[in-house]
Order: sequence, then structure tokens, then C-alpha cells
Amino acid sequence: MTEIDTKIDALVPAWLTVPDVAERLGVEVTRVRQLVKEGQLIAVRRGENRVLQVPTAFIGEGRVVKGLVGTLTLLKDDGFTDDEMLEWLFTPDPTLPGTPAEALRENRGTEVKRRAQALAV
Repeated sequence: MTEIDTKIDALVPAWLTVPDVAERLGVEVTRVRQLVKEGQLIAVRRGENRVLQVPTAFIGEGRVVKGLVGTLTLLKDDGFTDDEMLEWLFTPDPTLPGTPAEALRENRGTEVKRRAQALAV
């Protein structure tokens, strides 16, 4: 396990495998893989078996959490890697309060996107 893997594991409280994400979204596994490929979800290989997993916080009631896709696009446009995006989304921000991922789940996406846009400055 790399230093980045350890840091991300310490920040992200829970993970879902791709089949679990598919079940929660009511779609095929291939659709989840397509969402990852399109940058609408972040999935990383974790554990001994390097199983592809998605943070549980990204999946809401039968859909991807509102505001996540736009936030990921902003961060990617700012040059963030997937690991850096995960770190930013799950690092507490006292001005929110909480983490950007928690704020997205609480439908405070505008505040999160504002902070993501400010990173580009």
C-alpha cells in the first residue's frame, strides 16, 4: 500500500465495490464502469486484491449524489488527479463546516463548487 493509499483510507470512511454501487443505483456493473470512465464517479483499487471501489458517500438514494459530477469536473479542470480529488473531498473544511463530500450529501453543492472554483485562482 502506498502513502497516498494510506492517507485516502484514513480520510474516506466507507467504500462500496462496483457491483454494490450498481445495485444501489439500479444499473448494470458496466454502467458504473462507464460513469467512472467518464469522470462522473471516482473509483480506486484498494485492498490486497486491488478491488475497484467507490466512496460510499458518493452514492445517494438510487443516484450519484447531486453536485458530485460538477465538482469532479471543476477539480479535474484544475488539474487534480483522482487521489487529489478524493483527498480534497474528504478533508474537513472548517468554513463549510465538515468535508466537501458531506456538504454535497447535505445538498450544499453550491458552497462546495464555489470552493472548488476558488482553487483554480
